[in-house]
Amino acid sequence: YHEFESRPFRTMKVKLKVKGLIIPLLLSIAAVIAACLSKQYYHYAYRNFVAMDSVSHSYKVYPNTPLDSVLADIEQDYHVCSELSWHLMCQLKDFNTPKTGYYTLPSVLSNRELIRRLQLGEQTPVKLSFTQAIRTPEQLAAHLGERLMLDSTDIIQALKSIHKENIPVWTMFLPNTYEVWWTLTPEQLINRMQREYDSFWTEERQAKAKALSLSPYEVQILASIVASETNRRDEHPLIASLYLNRLRKGIPLQACPTVIYAHGLKDPQALKMRRVLKRHLSYDSPYNTYIYRGLPPTPIRLTRPDVIDAVLNAPRTDYLYMCANPDFSGTHIFSSSYAKHSAVARQYQRELNNRKIK
Repeated sequence: YHEFESRPFRTMKVKLKVKGLIIPLLLSIAAVIAACLSKQYYHYAYRNFVAMDSVSHSYKVYPNTPLDSVLADIEQDYHVCSELSWHLMCQLKDFNTPKTGYYTLPSVLSNRELIRRLQLGEQTPVKLSFTQAIRTPEQLAAHLGERLMLDSTDIIQALKSIHKENIPVWTMFLPNTYEVWWTLTPEQLINRMQREYDSFWTEERQAKAKALSLSPYEVQILASIVASETNRRDEHPLIASLYLNRLRKGIPLQACPTVIYAHGLKDPQALKMRRVLKRHLSYDSPYNTYIYRGLPPTPIRLTRPDVIDAVLNAPRTDYLYMCANPDFSGTHIFSSSYAKHSAVARQYQRELNNRKIK
């Protein structure tokens, strides 16, 4: 009887022991699962990409770039805490094609943030600058093609096909720094620059131009010549005054930068000309102000707003001539007397010969 009764009892004890083990085991498994899910959620919502150098990084995503290629670029700068988490989230969100754009990523970001940016195209604006070193629409197109997702050929076509009041569109690109989208079209960029140009020409500036008997565009043309004469901002108002005096008196401007520009339109290397010789002055071009009176037909370079203002606010002087200082200090000697000007010019020519500048 004892033997008969002990077997069920022992079986019951084993079952109780098994039950006692199952519950902790299940709890342990649940804890592990919860920990894994928490970790994956942490990577998804807070931190999965960490920059190796602790700074932000920027990337250009071109049209039809595979997501794996973008990730490969990012992995050169960022440590990915969990690639499993990244790929899992991309699958759950059915995300495999990032939008074209320029993206600056913070030093630490989550899967959610990176997916949102690339999926919605949350770009970072790029800083676009122009300088007055740009002298032709071709140079401008090349400059833009290097900094934006634009083809220089498309830019040239847009610059030449869009007109506003007979003003070449490329001359409306006032040298400054602008924030724009890397993916904008040539038309969008031109519209933006036109708005900036119109905004610059306030009623006050237009009134000053009118007082000089010039249109805003003519002021810009003159400013481009002034800017080409020197980089010294303190001399811009005096040079502007000199040329305004010549315009009023009907005297040819005889500005060497316009001669250089005229030759440069035929041969771009001529734009680097260091010395204008007598044979250069006879070159027939509407830009040659030694031959043709008045202003050339267009600006000869992009012109900074401060140089335009120097023309608008030029002082009243009696200067009609100027010559580079023979001491090569970068300054000019101004005069109202041709005799004085000729004497300085001869000294300067001798110094050019002594320095073998051709």
